[in-house]
Amino acid sequence: QVQLQESGPGLVKPSQTLSLTCTVSGGSITTSLYEWSWIRQPPGKGLEWMGAIAYEGSNYYSPSLRSRTSISRDTSKNQFSLQLSSVTPEDTAVYYCARGGTTRPYDYWGQGTQVTVSS
Repeated sequence: QVQLQESGPGLVKPSQTLSLTCTVSGGSITTSLYEWSWIRQPPGKGLEWMGAIAYEGSNYYSPSLRSRTSISRDTSKNQFSLQLSSVTPEDTAVYYCARGGTTRPYDYWGQGTQVTVSS
């Protein structure tokens, strides 16, 4: 059973960089053909895919967020991370990490973490 757990600050100031980490257990992030995604859900809105990192390290980003998003990984810790720069209150959302993305459906999700952008 694959488990994912998001971690990071729950409050970020405007113009700063939001940083979250997803720790994966029960499966390796380098397992062939899998992607690992970040998805968010602003209050009252639907899910928004932000980007993914594939098993071999390739990155894929939402065109609307590409300029502000970076996804990296630490294979020694079986973790992948999200950085979203120049945040505004519109980036307030519940942020999820999940297995799946552009080529496979999402089959495992983290529980989500609330991030609020406010001064």
